[in-house]
Amino acid sequence: MSLWYCRVCGLAYDESPWGQDDRTPDFTFCECCGAEFGYNDYSPESARRHRSRWLEQGAGWFYPNLQPTEWSPASQLANIPKRFQ
Repeated sequence: MSLWYCRVCGLAYDESPWGQDDRTPDFTFCECCGAEFGYNDYSPESARRHRSRWLEQGAGWFYPNLQPTEWSPASQLANIPKRFQ
């Protein structure tokens, strides 16, 4: 079971890139939407802006070789934490 979901695209992660305190981002990038944790998702507004751009550009994977074959963008987007929707 996943512990954390990307605030921009809802991709599931085993560990939070925001640290155990949920306040210390590691500034890595989401494998799917390319959001830089701590920069593109630091607030609900910044997450929505990045999501909007990502969707407008076709919702392609930042690391295409990691995209699952049965990927469902709609299902993944449903995982976005409520505060960041």
